[in-house]
Amino acid sequence: RIGTVEFHVNKKHILLIDDDHELAELLVDYLTQQGFSVQCCFDGQSGLELAFKCDYDLILLDVMMPKLNGFEVLKALGSEYKTPVLMLTAKGDDNDKVRGLELGADDYLAKPFHHQELLARIKSILRRINIVTQQHQQTASGENSILAINNIELNHATRAVTCHTNPITLTGTEYQILTMLMEHHGKIIAKDMLSEQVLSRKLAPFDRSIDVHVSNIRRKFYPYCETEKIKTVRGTGYLFLTGEVVN
Repeated sequence: RIGTVEFHVNKKHILLIDDDHELAELLVDYLTQQGFSVQCCFDGQSGLELAFKCDYDLILLDVMMPKLNGFEVLKALGSEYKTPVLMLTAKGDDNDKVRGLELGADDYLAKPFHHQELLARIKSILRRINIVTQQHQQTASGENSILAINNIELNHATRAVTCHTNPITLTGTEYQILTMLMEHHGKIIAKDMLSEQVLSRKLAPFDRSIDVHVSNIRRKFYPYCETEKIKTVRGTGYLFLTGEVVN
């Protein structure tokens, strides 16, 4: 049963890539009971092939696996791959968490985890994707679909992003963070607010998720920007600059 999947129209489809057979069996049973359709692979290479072959709504990706590890899978998927990825990392290994986010993962969950926490993370990511999709539909033919500030332009109808007219590829999480910052341009947005609004969870102590996502956005802007777009307000959060120098 683990090796096959049926794509039902009204179900969300999840690809689980993890070499822990016992855990995979438990997760497939649990997520199936929660109404998801789940396909499971036990090594990175076969998981990567399925990720490109089928249209999934979410990928659950372990780090340590044979053939290709989770980081190698993320690299191979590339920045153009749109399906959100939830990394499953070793508990307490902050380097794995940060590296996964830097390579394009939308979020991470440390093992061992409670099945209800996994379900909450899955629903949170799918909810974010649904919000973005609704924004596209609502603004597809409207004049307000374009948000342009300080040479950064967001097109909500197509989810296209440009920096000084150069196309930029963002993950779904990065796109939502940038949207929130730009919609409140000139105002400081606290990191805990970004975490609650975008990641649907309170910011935990030492949680660097928002910092890494913002760093990724800056890195993608860097080749095309001579001036700072997002200012860090130490101890508070972030500020999207309107073009003027802010001290």
